Amino acid sequence: MDPISNKKEFEDLTANLRDLAYSYIEKYNPSKQQTKTYLLKKYLKKFQGSKVKKEITEIIDNIVLGLEKNHYLNDSLYSDSKARMFLRRGYSLNKISYSLKSKGIGYENIKLSLEKIKNKKSDPDFSSAMKICKKRRIGPMRPESNREIFYKKDMGILARSGFSYDISKKILSMTQKEFNQLIKLT
Repeated sequence: MDPISNKKEFEDLTANLRDLAYSYIEKYNPSKQQTKTYLLKKYLKKFQGSKVKKEITEIIDNIVLGLEKNHYLNDSLYSDSKARMFLRRGYSLNKISYSLKSKGIGYENIKLSLEKIKNKKSDPDFSSAMKICKKRRIGPMRPESNREIFYKKDMGILARSGFSYDISKKILSMTQKEFNQLIKLT
């Protein structure tokens, strides 16, 4: 791109994309990767320019870098807050890790967020599995007469939620009384 001959067009595009980025950050509090993807999609849909993809990605990278310097975007804070939110929802550590990877968060930030969770709680996967059982009314929350019939189904639900076989087996072998006592402690 020749910035001298296309200076006006370049400045307009940069200003428009920066405004879109500010409004997106204000509304959603995204990660860096989500912001980049959003801006690229908006450019392709709204502006439909004839610029080369490399030029557009450079402009978007510069905008995101500026937002990061001004502390509007911070992937480590984003990772920590999303990990805590997912844990409250009953996600396993595996599912939290996968969800953060899909949001474009780097491995180091994910690792630090999961370590913070592990330091605060003794067994976060166990308490999350209990939350899933309570919310989905499976395992110890089922009537005693139906537990054997739905054992495989309950085990599958916990496995798809990202819990290990040992944790799933431990939860599903609990009585309803034990489960209710432990759920009050968490």
